Amino acid sequence: MITVTYEYKLKPSAQQIETFESWLDACKKVYNFALRERKDWVNSRKSAVNSCSLVSEYIIPADAPRPTYASQCKALTSAKKMYPSLQLPHIHVLQQTLRQLEAAFVAMWERGHGFPRFKKKMRSFVYPDVKQNAVEPGRVKLPKIGWVRMRMSRPLPVGAACPKGLGFILKQIRVVKRVSGYFVMLNYQLGVQVPDARVHGHFLGVDIGLDKYLATSDGELVSRPRFFNALQGKLKLLQRRLKHKKKGSSHWLKLQKKIARIHQKINDTRKDWHFKLAHHLCDQAGAIFVEDINFKAWAKGLFVKHTLDAAYGQFFKILSYVCWKRDVFFLKVDKDYTSQICPNCGTHTGKKDLSERIHRCDRCGYITNRDVAAAQVIRDRGASAVLALCVEEHLA
Repeated sequence: MITVTYEYKLKPSAQQIETFESWLDACKKVYNFALRERKDWVNSRKSAVNSCSLVSEYIIPADAPRPTYASQCKALTSAKKMYPSLQLPHIHVLQQTLRQLEAAFVAMWERGHGFPRFKKKMRSFVYPDVKQNAVEPGRVKLPKIGWVRMRMSRPLPVGAACPKGLGFILKQIRVVKRVSGYFVMLNYQLGVQVPDARVHGHFLGVDIGLDKYLATSDGELVSRPRFFNALQGKLKLLQRRLKHKKKGSSHWLKLQKKIARIHQKINDTRKDWHFKLAHHLCDQAGAIFVEDINFKAWAKGLFVKHTLDAAYGQFFKILSYVCWKRDVFFLKVDKDYTSQICPNCGTHTGKKDLSERIHRCDRCGYITNRDVAAAQVIRDRGASAVLALCVEEHLA
């Protein structure tokens, strides 16, 4: 099953923007009310049976069941009769808001996330079930809103307009609010099984760092662009001006939007550069090997700002997706001691200082850039791992 998401910028009218805002406000109220209901039920079970809280006590019957997605969806039907504002959004949109809250609790129980928090604002709403003719070139039809124009920055998936079962099927529509406007995310599915990419072609090892963004085993060095540093001065100036404005005033809101636009520009520029670099690497190889690094630990070091600005974790995710899309084999290998081994003879050369940027092997005399040598070690480790996988598959 292939799932792809196509994103387009909407060009709504003033009335449609007002509708979007009212729907997002209703979704926020439903989310916070449901979270408050669940939180009260949890707090009512925390006090011991022989003592009471000195601050407040939650009076909830002992036999009251735990609020769930199903029970809160059922209560939503009666709440719509009491509060007319809840009748404006589509019922599926409000139900998806409750499903989002349920997913937050599941992440807390199963993956160790923190307790869900109340939302100051909602940034998106979802239509989980839409008709196949809801999307046409240049416009999208949103239930209870109507046709909304959109900017066709890329063509629709091939076969998206075909009858059901013969091409991509539209499964979901998400409307997202950003500082630069409203966007629509169209989720398509195609019922085919795509096998994983097989090992073929030229092997390429990739080593990442802060002196150079990355080095390849073929000797290419890519300089590190400073996305955040380029606009850091402007951000500092705007944030300094924001400090002297009254919170919630019109000037305060204008400065907040300017700051948000700069942050979005940094994010969009970085992501675009990551995609272009990933395609550039896929043009050169049939198999790409990278280090298996814990980037959370990297982000706690001395160069935390530069590490977060480089966004290596996002780049590796984009690189793996582009490799899958272009039928290039992608594999992460062990990261330990890649800069302490000679790729030519395999000798352990010892630990190098960060200021030492040249690899010199006393045994074989091999001299090259330090990062290129590490990339060549990564390439050799990837080739060994691939050989081991092939032997295992052959024996099986």
